[in-house]
Amino acid sequence: MSSETARPGSGAVCPVCPHACRIPEGALGRCRARRNTEGKIVSDNYGKLTSIALDPIEKKPLAYFHPGSQVLSVGSYGCNLSCPFCQNYEIAAAKGTDFRSLYEVGPEELCALALRERARGNIGVAYTYNEALVGYEYVRDCARLVHEAGMLNVLVTNGMANLPVLEEILPYMDAMNIDLKGFRPEIYQRLGGDLETVKAFIRRSAQECHVELTSLIVPGMNDDIEDMKRQAQWIADINPRIPLHITRYFPRYKMKEPPTALRVLRALKEAAQESLERVLLGNV
Repeated sequence: MSSETARPGSGAVCPVCPHACRIPEGALGRCRARRNTEGKIVSDNYGKLTSIALDPIEKKPLAYFHPGSQVLSVGSYGCNLSCPFCQNYEIAAAKGTDFRSLYEVGPEELCALALRERARGNIGVAYTYNEALVGYEYVRDCARLVHEAGMLNVLVTNGMANLPVLEEILPYMDAMNIDLKGFRPEIYQRLGGDLETVKAFIRRSAQECHVELTSLIVPGMNDDIEDMKRQAQWIADINPRIPLHITRYFPRYKMKEPPTALRVLRALKEAAQESLERVLLGNV
């Protein structure tokens, strides 16, 4: 562990997620995006963007929220999970000093950019690419302005955040796509996360805004049919109309295993449809 990252037994405790990193003065937490500055845990990536693009809403993925529209998508760096198959590891597993340059974009500037992009079909802002909630203050501040301007906010997240953080942003969120990476605690333990935290995040979010879920199916990790049946039933108990995107894994980052077999995806979709009305296959 480098001298710049959190160590047990010293420093201030970060309240954002279940890791509760105890971060020494000047150091970063596990997510590489939160720092102890003068005894206070602050966002190290506030307004520091690695990616800005106008994307189809379907890429988030959202299938039932303003289909056919575009959304201004922004991302920073850092993540509080350690998925060996991460699709965006270049930014998710990075810290600020890993980049030669970053886009410095304050909330007012981002809102103004979103408004200018209306001419190209933009409906608002999506906070995506890395784990947006490791810098939730920026999401909250931008989302408030975007709403005041009459536009919409979309969050793409792993759901690994404590409920007080969710409550900070929820009044400004119109739609979310939340990862549900598996339905056994040991799957999340392997990835450095906590299943119950994600389940609580999903339940609360679904009370207030449009929610769609994504499960990336990794061979040997979360491709069990009975697990999917239990997962789908749990989702249906919240709302059977919540869309579930079952997506295909491809080799990426630290994982070199072959892509998920299409027959496995189809079987999982069939299992999920026993409880859910909207099940879609992705990356096929």
